[in-house]
Amino acid sequence: MIDLHSHLLPGIDDGAKDIEVSIEMARMAVADGIRIMACTPHIKPGVYDNDGPSIRAAVEDLAAVLLEREIDLYLLTGADVHLAPRLAEGMRSGRVLTVADSRYFLFEPPHHVAPPRLEEVAADLMRSGFIPVLTHPERLSWIETNYASVGRMFNAGVWIQLTAASITGEFGSRPLYWSERMLDEGMVHIIASDAHTTGRRRPNLSRARAKVAERLGEAEAEHVCLTRPYGIVKNIDPIDVVPVPAFAASN
Repeated sequence: MIDLHSHLLPGIDDGAKDIEVSIEMARMAVADGIRIMACTPHIKPGVYDNDGPSIRAAVEDLAAVLLEREIDLYLLTGADVHLAPRLAEGMRSGRVLTVADSRYFLFEPPHHVAPPRLEEVAADLMRSGFIPVLTHPERLSWIETNYASVGRMFNAGVWIQLTAASITGEFGSRPLYWSERMLDEGMVHIIASDAHTTGRRRPNLSRARAKVAERLGEAEAEHVCLTRPYGIVKNIDPIDVVPVPAFAASN
């Protein structure tokens, strides 16, 4: 399995607090069947002032430690990108990281307030050649009143990523409901752990993968955990990636 959303790097955002936590998270990921993991700390100006060069250096340092400890986990660069001016310019320059230097990037909207121009910003970024991967919409406090907006972004070409723990009910009944609804409506491209620590927010994809297999079948479970994430890693054009079931059914 490939996990494209984790806060594995030590001490640079609200994820792993130190290198020992990072190491233990990596061990847990491997034990769960994860073989590739993207380190995606927040880039949120004024809160988490991370940038491309500093994240790359941190990933290289952690990869060296994992190699020394013989932990078989391949690390990729990335970032949890928040709304900010000149995002496309930042990604072109390397100040803001896409996932594995691909055209795909994790796009995290504000949790408690629906931004009025989110669809417009996403469309502008796609016109600039980037593919937003909207992270954990099922957990947003405004999903009930703006679900149609999420649907419009999906139809426009934005990718949708659910958090594994939402699918297994670990975030409660509300994220579980929206996860199941989006899965059933064919609106989910990938799932990821969004791991922050070794406790409740640990690296774990296998349980969610099993839930997707129960609901949509083994093939789709493989696509959300491996096929489409691998397409992102290889920077494959979206039209050449295995489509989500709704598109598959219409073709």
